[in-house]
Amino acid sequence: MSARKEILEVAGREVTVTNPHKVYFPRTGHTKLDLVRYYLAVADGAVRGVDGRPMALKRFVNGAEGEAFFQKRAPSSRPEWTETVELSFPSGRTADEIVVSDAAQLAWVVNLGCIDLNPHPIRAADLDHPDELRVDLDPMPGVPWSQIREVALLSREVLEGFGLVAWPKTSGSRGFHVYCRIEPRWTFTEVRRAAVALAREVERRSPDLATSKWWKEERHGVFLDYNQNAKDRTVASAYSVRPTADARVSQPLRWEEVPDCEPEAFTVDTVPERFARVGDPWEEMDSAVGSLEPLLDLAAQHDEAGFADAPWPPHFVKQAGEPERVQPSKRRTGGGQAAAPAGIVPPPAPGKTSGPTGRRRTTMPLIEIARAATKAEAMDGLERWKARHPDVWPYLAPADVLVDSMRGRSSTWTRIRLNLRGVPEAERPTQETLEVDYDPWVGPEGPER
Repeated sequence: MSARKEILEVAGREVTVTNPHKVYFPRTGHTKLDLVRYYLAVADGAVRGVDGRPMALKRFVNGAEGEAFFQKRAPSSRPEWTETVELSFPSGRTADEIVVSDAAQLAWVVNLGCIDLNPHPIRAADLDHPDELRVDLDPMPGVPWSQIREVALLSREVLEGFGLVAWPKTSGSRGFHVYCRIEPRWTFTEVRRAAVALAREVERRSPDLATSKWWKEERHGVFLDYNQNAKDRTVASAYSVRPTADARVSQPLRWEEVPDCEPEAFTVDTVPERFARVGDPWEEMDSAVGSLEPLLDLAAQHDEAGFADAPWPPHFVKQAGEPERVQPSKRRTGGGQAAAPAGIVPPPAPGKTSGPTGRRRTTMPLIEIARAATKAEAMDGLERWKARHPDVWPYLAPADVLVDSMRGRSSTWTRIRLNLRGVPEAERPTQETLEVDYDPWVGPEGPER
């Protein structure tokens, strides 16, 4: 019988790895112990990416292909040498979150099933003033990797033009991240305001490649997600392993590497050797602290030019200066008069009480395909739908396939919808029974360990 636990000596402490031989990446065969050993091999860089920061625990207790759940509160059963700090959220609730500052704490967190690490952009010593500006480049479906790299390089040019040193890394998923170390003297709202100004400036310089538009119906190219700088938002940190089939890593880079980098080159197998050979490209980040004042001056210029604030995430209360939080196709007409409600509320799938847009009206012909616990299950459902409608699929562009990661009670789930706008009206399929029908609001909370 394989060992039920293994004890590692890390930074002068004993760290227990439970179920060490449990396979976490079925397609590569990597186990939980392999994952812990990966993080220890790159511990100097991985700890630097999270050092002293509150961390939301995203736990994959059944591996990368299993359902993940979020745990904001630190487990009640934990070693005395772990650290926590009380964090408050926009909802008004508080939680003691884990803070990682050394390799032993890092290994302990990974043993909980945290495949990737999701720290806040603040340090435990100052919870109100972020010290990172995070630029999250989120491509629309069908956007080639070469375009993402081009937008990353343009983002660097804009940031450096406003006096900030930019640090690039692959996201380990579809996109790309650019970080800037900033003085911790601005609030979350001010940092987000600077991020909005940056996104609009990148879009202004290359409107064919990049967008600052929040609503998906307005987006194209690569979206600069400024809302990742809002309070309570986290981003996978440097050297985080992502829950992908090939155990891909969010890899820090030097700028000269970006034009030719390929995300699939960085995995749990390749990154430790690279780290031993070239070190951490972000090692000097803390010595390159910059000011947000130039970007905030740009934001003030945008105000004077009549730009409204950009939409906030849906779970935030309405902010001062924020425009009406409604999709463009549903907004009021001019003259202060409300237009007749545009479109319809799409019908729900048989047996469901809500459809592709909930209770909202839309002018777009949307149908819902799947609600699934995992993206893989949702995509399998989409493949079944495609097989039944082979004559319809060629009409659909990549942007017409809406794959959304949704937040449930304690975990994410995946919804797939199709926009049939490109399908001749006479050939549009009607809403059918969902290919996958998952209810994220039932079932137990995630386990404590």
